Parts: sequence; structure tokens; C-alpha cells
Amino acid sequence: MKLPNYNDAKNREKVDVKYLDINIKYDAIYQGKKYFLRTYGCQMNVHDSEQIKAYMQMLGMTNVEKLEEADVVILNTCAIRENAHDKVFGYLGRCKHLKKEKPNLIIAITGCMAGQEDVIEDIQKNHKYVDIIVGTNNLYDLPKLLIEKSSKQNIEVYSNSDIVPENINYERDSKICAWVNIMYGCDKFCTYCIVPFTRGRERSRKMEEVLEECKCLVDNNYQEITLLGQNVNAYGNDLHLDYDFADLLENVAKLGIPRLRFVTSHPWNFTDKMIDVIAKYDNIMPYIHLPIQSGSDKILKKMNRRYTAKEYMDLFNKMKEKIPNVAITTDIIVGFPGETEEDFQKTIDMVNFCKYDGAYTFIYSERKGTASSYMKDDVTSEEKEERLHRLNEVVNKYSKESNMKLLNKIVKVLVIGKSVKDDNKVYGYTDTMKLVNIDASDDVIGKIVDVKITDAKSFSIDGVITEK
Repeated sequence: MKLPNYNDAKNREKVDVKYLDINIKYDAIYQGKKYFLRTYGCQMNVHDSEQIKAYMQMLGMTNVEKLEEADVVILNTCAIRENAHDKVFGYLGRCKHLKKEKPNLIIAITGCMAGQEDVIEDIQKNHKYVDIIVGTNNLYDLPKLLIEKSSKQNIEVYSNSDIVPENINYERDSKICAWVNIMYGCDKFCTYCIVPFTRGRERSRKMEEVLEECKCLVDNNYQEITLLGQNVNAYGNDLHLDYDFADLLENVAKLGIPRLRFVTSHPWNFTDKMIDVIAKYDNIMPYIHLPIQSGSDKILKKMNRRYTAKEYMDLFNKMKEKIPNVAITTDIIVGFPGETEEDFQKTIDMVNFCKYDGAYTFIYSERKGTASSYMKDDVTSEEKEERLHRLNEVVNKYSKESNMKLLNKIVKVLVIGKSVKDDNKVYGYTDTMKLVNIDASDDVIGKIVDVKITDAKSFSIDGVITEK
């Protein structure tokens, strides 16, 4: 048993990174058994779940959509906000009830909550029916833990890691779009963020390994690749070789994938070289997610974001000037400890300046163990809610204005799948990552088609397939 430890998680001493081949074949000892997987949180968790699915298949299990049919339940959790935390524990209540009916049910937890000291203490004390907990840094241990399962609660969480796993088997959710990890962990330690504690130090994959994975996707007719990391533009900093993220991005683009994206970026690491590469290649999509978090220098400093509002605006302007038709979205937190009405107004001013294509907006959520959890939270709940409402009104206005610019224009859309709400429609995304609902049959799924935009709202647009 190995428990999460925040002191270990804080360690950023230089280590010799080991590249571990985990392409292991397991005996199908769970043949005929069924598993249920529930995923919370970010794109990294979604991609981790593709890894989990591959493990379950190797062990002989099949996936089910109904919790009640499962022999193994896996919750891939998120720790970024209190809401996600509460949802997981709420769902664990259902799992506990099911285990009373099915005593042999195995319940496993992974994801970022597995790396939180207070969460594990709670599970050990109040949720003894949970069988397995495995951390994000050693997710590859999940099959072994299932094979070696005992009557005791088994917790294996590595709070930091010197391992870069390679040759991972994925059961990808899509045959059209693929996630590709380029690095693991984060070293930024923004004061509100638990991720550096739950995902460990930054570790970059070697470029040749990333390119080989991407080449296989191109050869298998994937239409889109998204390079994935907690902070993708820090890629390569730990390798001390003669390449960085801009070089990797360019080399993947040269493989000929029709569409190439990346998430998520930190403004502090965004270089002119990156901007030039994005502008140079037509198959690198002109869409950048660039979190600002606050427009106030005082709050940015308390958040340990390492840039000022002016520096962010200069970077924003440079992107707009150099990258044709670029769309920029952001993340914003309201109600951070110490945020005054004046600080909040500076955030509104930033949104009015940038006129973002979209924004993910959140009320500050304290995470135990982070630096901000020791700050006095002096913004009332009422103030936080009211500020979020005002912020969303401004954000939604600019989002709709951005979408309205496409009205009656013909744009290229990669069609992803059938509409959930209307069987007569399909949906896809423009190069600028705008969601489009299209009146079309499903034979266009997986294709990049010309679509004339017929209606525009704040969060989506409608269109019909046309010929230029």
C-alpha cells in the first residue's frame, strides 16, 4: 500500500527520467466479466479512460453502459473543483448500495482525486467498500491490482514520478479524432491548482515516440490529432535537447494530418516561435485556448500565474496579428481570495478587450493543500455568484458576436457524429473549434465538408452542407 503524500508531490528536484515500455499483454482472467467506467473532468482524464478501456479488454472484460450490470466499477475522477469532488462521492453512494446486492463487485478509483491526501483519508475511514485506488502517475498498475485483488483495500498512489510510460495501448473512443499525450505533470504550481500535486513533475515524451504514434494515426486515416498536456508549451523543457514544443508541433504537422490541435497552453510559455509555426501551417488549426484566470495584476500575482495583464494582452495581440482567422478562448476564476470589486472589474475589462470566442468561467474552489487554501477567503458566496453572472453576460455576448460573423458564410466542418437531440442532424467543428449542427445524413461522419451557416447562437451554430 502506498498513500498520496503532498511533500513527495512538491518535490521538483532533477531526476533521471525513465522511459518505461508498458505494452504488456495480460491473461484474460476476467473473461466474461463486465466493467462500467465513469469519467469526470478534463481531456487528460478522457484520454486516460481510453487507456483503462484497453486494460479491461486485455483482461477479458466487456464494457457496459448500466452500472447495475457491472462486475467492476471504475471511477476516473477529477479534483479541480469542489463540484466534481461532490459528484464522485454522490456516485459512490450508488456503488455502495449496489455492492450490498452484489458482494463480489469490485470498485476502483483513479484520476486526480486519488492523489489527494484528505480524500484518501476519507475513503479509508468512511468508504471501506472501495477496493482499489490507483494514482495518475501509475495508472499502468491498474491491471496488476485487479489481478492481485485481495479482501483488503489496496491503495497504490505515487505522488510523483520519474516514469514516462510508452507504447500504451488505447481503446480510442473515436476513429476520427485522437488525443496524443506529449508530456505528463505540471511544474507551474498556480496557487489554486491541485494538478501539480496529483499528476507530479513535468515529464516530456521523446519527440520520436510522439511522431511514431501520430504517424500511425495518419496511416489509419484519422482526420484530427490533439496534442495533450497539462501545459503543452512547456514540452521539452525537461529534456534539455535541441527541440521544444514549436519543433514538435511543426514535425507533427508535416506528417500530413488534416487537422492538428493542442491543449492546454500557459501564457508564460507561449513563444513567438510557436505563433510563427501555427501561422505557417494550414493544417494547424487557428484555435488557441489561452487561460487568463483574472485581469487583475494583484490577483494574478496571488495566483502565481507569472505574467501581468499587459503581458497577456501583448501576447493576445501578437496572436491576432500573426495567425489568420485565429479564435481564442480562455478560463476565468471569480471570487479568488482577496478579489475586490475593482479587481473583478479589471477582469471584465480584459474580456471587453479580448472579446473572446468563448470562456470557461468558474467560482473559486478551495483545494486543500494548495497555497491558496491558506489564504483568507474573504469574498462572500453572494458576491461570487453575482460576479459570475455578470461575467457570463459579457462572455456570452462576445461569443454570440463571434458566431454571428459566420452567418451565411461557407466554412469547413469536420463531422464528428450524430446529434444527440435530433436524429436528422449531425454535428462537427469548424477549424476555430465552433460547434456546428448540420442538417445531413450520417454518411458524412468522418469527413470535412463545406457548410453554409444558417443560424448562430452563443454556444453553437447551425448549417447545411453545400457545394462551393
